[in-house]
Amino acid sequence: MSPTPETRLQGHLGVPGIVFLVLAAVAPLTGIIVIGGINLAVGAGGGTPMMFLLATGVFLLFAVGYAQMAKGLVNAGGFYAYVVRGLGRLPGLVGAFIALVGYNCFVAGAVGASGFFTSLVVADVFGLNLPWWVWSLASVAAVWLLTRSGIDLSAKVLAAALILEVAILVVLDVAVLLTTGYSFEPFLPEVFLAGSLGLGLLFAANAFVGFEATGLFGEEARDPKRTIPRATYIAITFIGVFAAVTTWAIVSALGVRETRETALQHLEAGDLVLVVSREYLGEGMTDVMMLLLVVSLFAALLALHNAATRYLYALGRVGVLPRPLSHTRRENGVPVVASTTQLVFATAVAMAHAIAGLDPVGDLVAVFTGIGTLGIIVLQALAATAIVVHFRRVRDPRRLTTFALPLVGGAGLWTVTVLAFANFPELAGSDSRVITLLPWLVPIAAVLAVILGFRLRSSRPQVWHSLDQDLDRVAPGRTITEAAE
Repeated sequence: MSPTPETRLQGHLGVPGIVFLVLAAVAPLTGIIVIGGINLAVGAGGGTPMMFLLATGVFLLFAVGYAQMAKGLVNAGGFYAYVVRGLGRLPGLVGAFIALVGYNCFVAGAVGASGFFTSLVVADVFGLNLPWWVWSLASVAAVWLLTRSGIDLSAKVLAAALILEVAILVVLDVAVLLTTGYSFEPFLPEVFLAGSLGLGLLFAANAFVGFEATGLFGEEARDPKRTIPRATYIAITFIGVFAAVTTWAIVSALGVRETRETALQHLEAGDLVLVVSREYLGEGMTDVMMLLLVVSLFAALLALHNAATRYLYALGRVGVLPRPLSHTRRENGVPVVASTTQLVFATAVAMAHAIAGLDPVGDLVAVFTGIGTLGIIVLQALAATAIVVHFRRVRDPRRLTTFALPLVGGAGLWTVTVLAFANFPELAGSDSRVITLLPWLVPIAAVLAVILGFRLRSSRPQVWHSLDQDLDRVAPGRTITEAAE
């Protein structure tokens, strides 16, 4: 049964729109300043650019199978739908609950990050001192208003933000190239193997968290069969190559052999990239970079919220979560109930930290983005397994694109998953005993999903059976057959 106008998503996203939605969630500027700086200090050091290239290879191998499956599966549930199709209803519920934990925690952390760094930058550049939670509330209000206006407007806003934050890093890359030049030492085995290979690969993979959101917007795409695979390849390639080139520039500026020691000195302050910027671009352009960091964090919050909302919407539509979550605005198809619910949760978490007087970075941003990252990495690995199993079950004859390459990519993703569990304190930026216990939230979510699955099967069989009957959704006015041709 097709959705009614009150529960139907609407949008006219093309490849650029989806790419902007995904890359904004990745937040290139924030990723380079925060994740890149950590990798340079405690990960691969001078070999960090090579780690980004290795991670790019892993995700592109996964994308080969993902692209093939995307041609026949269009659903706002993203990877949850892929797990249902490949592994069945119960594993699909597990994937859905892990996605809920991952994305909702990530947004809560992003609310704190946007507020804290906006407060810091505005005070530093303009001299206006306001509590971080005031800026967090302002960010949430802006996200809510933009979201109500439709996904197409969000894509345009994110496009502008992405272009600006990428542009400032390109200027830095070029300045280093023209002033110092790039050293090829980072690609020598004795350099990229000298640091922590496991942590280096983990932090590099962390920069790709969010790329899987391409599938979440299939129901709002003009031509999901072509749009989703192309957007996925472009997003992964851009993330990896851009991060590799920019960290290559930073490493070359610092000196490949001296990078780790210098990065460690700036690890606590988190200002390594800003220090390099001041040397090569000057104070004025560095102030611009700091302001664009605020833009980058807001864009990430908006994009992550859109992704988290669609998981709530999809699970509400099938009845796993309350059905009102699937209600949309008649004017533009925005899942406004799911959007408001998601923002209320994230804001409540952030404000609870503010009322308790907790550290917004150490207790909110690091913890909740750490949990979010872990959940999404596990979700990616589950989806990789589901894709391989699905194509083997239907006896697909394309051994290379639906088995061999995705299998290697999946093995890489499971490796990253193991690294994330084993090194969670480093991932979350804290060695607190409480932090070391947080990864258990993921298996707890999986157990709760299994319990719910058995309850649905016995007491609400119509919802249980709808889980794999709601997988093929297309844009209004088009049939599933048309989307698959």
